[in-house]
Amino acid sequence: MADAPHIPDEAETRARWGSFAWTDENQTKRNEIVGRYPAGRQQSASIPLLDLAQRQVGAETNTQGWLPVPVIEFVAREIGVPYMRVYEVATFYTMFNLAPVGKYHVQVCGTTPCMLRGSDEVLAACKNHGLIKGKTTPDGLFTLTEVECLGVCANAPMVQINDDNYEDLDYDRTTAVLHALANGETPPAGSTIGRRTSCPEGGPTTLTAMVQENHDYRPEWSA
Repeated sequence: MADAPHIPDEAETRARWGSFAWTDENQTKRNEIVGRYPAGRQQSASIPLLDLAQRQVGAETNTQGWLPVPVIEFVAREIGVPYMRVYEVATFYTMFNLAPVGKYHVQVCGTTPCMLRGSDEVLAACKNHGLIKGKTTPDGLFTLTEVECLGVCANAPMVQINDDNYEDLDYDRTTAVLHALANGETPPAGSTIGRRTSCPEGGPTTLTAMVQENHDYRPEWSA
């Protein structure tokens, strides 16, 4: 299950983030997001605005980003709802970080399909790379969290690192992804064994003409 975050000291957090405000670019995005909802329904913007705020914090700290309490309060004011209405959203979804994380937030799925397919090897690779669950590496590069299902069961085991999924992992492939990130490279997201989306290992076995184009099978089926 997800590890409980260590919330930073409130006085320190308020000193750093108490004056949080949108950048000019994000103010434009904020206006677009809020404009999607009719008057009185702005609370529906909680998730996209929290995501936008977390990304801004990440850009300012060169990390994946997190949501200090003053930033959550700011989002609540932006949509005119009590702080608790937004805080309960931020604490429900693991996509929101309530404590600082590293540049790369490594979220390892430990739910049954991934566990059966080798998530222990993924965690072992992370451990041997210096990652500890619930902690950030001393260089600030990686934070490791074990989470519940991330919805890629067909390509288990997998991890989500920031916005990208890495799938069909084992010890060596996980190590390769971590090494690439540590070296400033961007490893290709998706299956690490060359699958296209969730095709069977070795490639598609049905509807093979659809691999390269939107093939119309109807003439063949009606013949």
